[in-house]
Amino acid sequence: MPDPHTTGDRPRRGPRLAFRAWRARRPFWGGLLLALGGGEILLTEKASLKVVLHIGMQGLAGYLLPALMVILGLLTLFNPSQRLFYSITGVLLSLGTWLTSNLGGFFLGLLLGVTGSCLAFGWLPDQEPRVSRRERRKRARATARALASEGAEGAA
Repeated sequence: MPDPHTTGDRPRRGPRLAFRAWRARRPFWGGLLLALGGGEILLTEKASLKVVLHIGMQGLAGYLLPALMVILGLLTLFNPSQRLFYSITGVLLSLGTWLTSNLGGFFLGLLLGVTGSCLAFGWLPDQEPRVSRRERRKRARATARALASEGAEGAA
């Protein structure tokens, strides 16, 4: 009976594994946080007038900057090759919302946008996966045992 998890020569991947592979090839959390920060600021623009602290210098900038933050977050997700430009622009727009959009969406959208931009800026596409300290120690012990056993065999 053929294995239900394979199609032909290669294993069949479920949607979760396909999403994880897609997410690993881009600054996912940076783009997501930048887009969420812009969305949060846009939502505070629609708050009731009793909650609104500062609509902005001319009103349009209060909607334009967070909309651009959402667009930059999505562009970071779907075009990661230009992440440096998007992240620098994203952090500048996020800081600009301090003046134009309810103090950056009551600080929450501002912090999400800056954090997401910094994560996208620092993402390295071809970096080897990190090895935990426990795994490094385990490998070092195995190497030391192998060297000790080779030394014992050579002495005998």
